[in-house]
Amino acid sequence: MIDTCRLRILCSILTVVLGLIGCQPSAATDSQILPVELQRAGSCGLHLPDNATPADKIVAVLRAEGSFVVAQDMDALLALWQADGQVIDARNTAEDERDDQRWSGTDALRHRYLYWVFPGGAAIVAPQDFDIHILDESAVVISTTSIDSEIAPGGDRWEVEETGGCWLIRKLTFNLER
Repeated sequence: MIDTCRLRILCSILTVVLGLIGCQPSAATDSQILPVELQRAGSCGLHLPDNATPADKIVAVLRAEGSFVVAQDMDALLALWQADGQVIDARNTAEDERDDQRWSGTDALRHRYLYWVFPGGAAIVAPQDFDIHILDESAVVISTTSIDSEIAPGGDRWEVEETGGCWLIRKLTFNLER
């Protein structure tokens, strides 16, 4: 019989090998991953005043994303995003999508935060200068973001949607500036 330690090592190796060849474990739902109060809460999870306007709610979501990045709070971050959310690195060539890098869906967003964003250890992530265009239940926001001492003027385009009265991030395209 295989002892427990060897079995764990064997399972770990098998998981890595299956990941390398493209096999994925069954996808867990948000209700299995996130605490109940954070599941796709978007603006509704930010405890905003009852009289907050749609623009207020959208700005709060984008500022919360920056704060949660600094705090490295994965559950709170994922609660701001739609399940099919997408992040696109435009690589400073906004007009040429061929070189873009994309992360789509909850697992990819989690991977991006864990392996690309959190290791930077940003002390400040502050979106500002919001240019908000709301049309019914969706909005496009162009913003300038300061990450520590780096400033990207007009470098971010956020797409947010209202779902069940809560504003959630659908897409972020960054590095739009030349």
